Amino acid sequence: MTRDSESSQGSVEDSPSPDSVPQAEQPSHPDLAPFWVDPAQCGPPISWKEIFGNDHPVELEIGSGKGLFLTNAGTANPSHNYFGIELAKKYARKAAERIAKRKLLNVRMLAADARLFMARHVPDASLRAVHVYFPDPWWKKRHKKRRVFAEPLVKDIERALEPGGDLWVVTDVEEYFGVICELMASRPLFEDLETAEPRSPEHDQDYLTNFERKYRIEGRPIYRKHYRRS
Repeated sequence: MTRDSESSQGSVEDSPSPDSVPQAEQPSHPDLAPFWVDPAQCGPPISWKEIFGNDHPVELEIGSGKGLFLTNAGTANPSHNYFGIELAKKYARKAAERIAKRKLLNVRMLAADARLFMARHVPDASLRAVHVYFPDPWWKKRHKKRRVFAEPLVKDIERALEPGGDLWVVTDVEEYFGVICELMASRPLFEDLETAEPRSPEHDQDYLTNFERKYRIEGRPIYRKHYRRS
């Protein structure tokens, strides 16, 4: 299985140098500008108030793909701000186009490596929630070190979440799910909450991501976790 049709967070061709957050290309159409974040705006540290123009709670998605979660969440929760990070520039632009089409001024997209961005740009206790949906499993043993959900990212998520903030993780890979559970069990500040089964979708876009839609239709198992930082 590949992640080519949705998020490619951690792909080889778009992998950045270890020393810098990759510079995002400017959007090809001026209508995307309000929804597309230039890395020069990101500090460090980033000012969420400057990015969104308000003090609303910020939720961050790692590996946003084509932006299905961001558009659904931004539409349903206008009192929250949503910030998506996607490594593959072509998917980040598609997400920005989807957001712009709906004129969601509470949503922004950044093309960058989420691991570096979290480590260097996100202030302590500044996020209400973090979402990680269907991260690339990097199937080959020699490639598993490229997985985005690893101990360094978990430490940065713990630091960046405000007390009472939530972490939502979803994957279709049972082995990766086990790794995620083991990592989170080693972080005593996180409470493992009961994860409710998803409701039935009301329409074709009523899913977390394109992956979730595909796998739920096919009847594949999907593994979900909800954690809360104390």
